[in-house]
Amino acid sequence: MTEQSSETSREQSGGKAAGDVLVLGATGKTGRRVVRRLRGAGRRARAASRSGETRFDWGDRATWPAALAGARAVYLVAPDDPAPVGDFVQEAVAAGVTRFVALSGRGLDRAVEEFGFGHGMAAAERAVRASGVEWTVIRPNNFDQNFDEDLWHAPLRAGRLALPIGDVPEPFVDVEDVAEVAAALLTEDGTRHAGQVYDLSGPRGLTFRAATETIARAAGRAIAYAELTPEEYRAELLAQGVPAEAADALNALFAAHRAGVTVGPADGVRRVLGREPAAFEAYAARAAAAGAWLP
Repeated sequence: MTEQSSETSREQSGGKAAGDVLVLGATGKTGRRVVRRLRGAGRRARAASRSGETRFDWGDRATWPAALAGARAVYLVAPDDPAPVGDFVQEAVAAGVTRFVALSGRGLDRAVEEFGFGHGMAAAERAVRASGVEWTVIRPNNFDQNFDEDLWHAPLRAGRLALPIGDVPEPFVDVEDVAEVAAALLTEDGTRHAGQVYDLSGPRGLTFRAATETIARAAGRAIAYAELTPEEYRAELLAQGVPAEAADALNALFAAHRAGVTVGPADGVRRVLGREPAAFEAYAARAAAAGAWLP
């Protein structure tokens, strides 16, 4: 057997994935961290997004072939629109991809069926399951970094976070843990992880009020938490210039949280990495030290 055919056989039999790793959403919270971890481990990571090193646009299929050329594994971050996902996965397999790691969301089945949230992620899960190659799905809870990178960052800096969530706890997960899990799944022996769905969370649940109080202590300043009705929340979002469709999607997300879809801590980080997930308090201290919540 030649060296080339031996390598091909090893890849097909579930050995360590070779070739480039295509990372979609590479400018996003998880994607850029996955790229950094892969490259730090000496792997060839192709950072793809509409504005990334490798141009990739879900709405422009002409960008797909170049992004996929030479890739053997894909970190799949689906768009909100489920329409193109199945075709992309089929094209990826035809181009030689032998492994997918799909980013999804905790409690996705109920979120889609009961609240109409997460159709793009659901399409990604269906597509990789039907792909005929190795696949793994990760379903994280809300990210710690939602508090300092985008979603709730500006309200916290302004001194008031107002949400329609009540006292339902959320075991927020550190994106660094999510990225480390994804990098492991993209590169380790596929026979261990193939066909698995891993729920990823932090070690314990916190209410959003408690999370805000933790951030305020870490930042050394007063930050208020206010509970809103869904109608009040939507009105505040619209007043801030958020499009109605996005406001409705956020309300659907919080409806799923209020129903307890993401309540309990999960063991996915420990199952993949062999250690406990990072605590929210450690994240808050780190982000505060970097000046995340200075007014």
